[in-house]
Amino acid sequence: MRLKKKVKVFIILLVVVALGVGGFFVYKKYFDNSVKEAKVIYKIKKYGYTLKDIKSLKYKKMFLELRDILKMSEVDEDKYVKKISEMFIYDFYSLNDKTAKTDVGGTDFVYDKILDNFMLNAEDTYYKYVESNIYHQRKQKLPMVNKVKINSVEKTSFKYDDEVDEEAYEVKVSWDYTSSKYDSYQKEATLVFIHDGIKLVLVELK
Repeated sequence: MRLKKKVKVFIILLVVVALGVGGFFVYKKYFDNSVKEAKVIYKIKKYGYTLKDIKSLKYKKMFLELRDILKMSEVDEDKYVKKISEMFIYDFYSLNDKTAKTDVGGTDFVYDKILDNFMLNAEDTYYKYVESNIYHQRKQKLPMVNKVKINSVEKTSFKYDDEVDEEAYEVKVSWDYTSSKYDSYQKEATLVFIHDGIKLVLVELK
């Protein structure tokens, strides 16, 4: 009799544990509205670039490629401007991984003095209809950039803040999306980068 009681108690404990574990996962999936804070997992300190854990594997790979370019004793600016052009396009024009319309991509590469205006313009145009996904419940389907092609890189002269950068870069790029349903979205652009100390920063997107 005692053995049977022990077995019954053990079975009841198993059922309680199973219900508890199952309930926890159901809660986490459907009712947990806690917001996961993005963490910086890597920095290129000299240039002020940061990589957050929420970025896609593809973007993380590009970031490490940028790190390798910038850690050379003599930085190849042609490779540098090509890589940040690729990263900017991928991050800015990919919307499905953004949490809200204010989560504008590519800001690491934008000139500080125009960043606020850049953010406002993005939120009023390309990001305007991005629904919030802070609690991971968004049903809206949004584009993700697939491949970015650097079509040309040219040196140019660019005037800003009463100064002129005679060694600025004009980069023409094109790209596609992971689904053809987004073929009507923008797929080409011209970027202009100037020097801000050792950094190249985006000052114009057209």
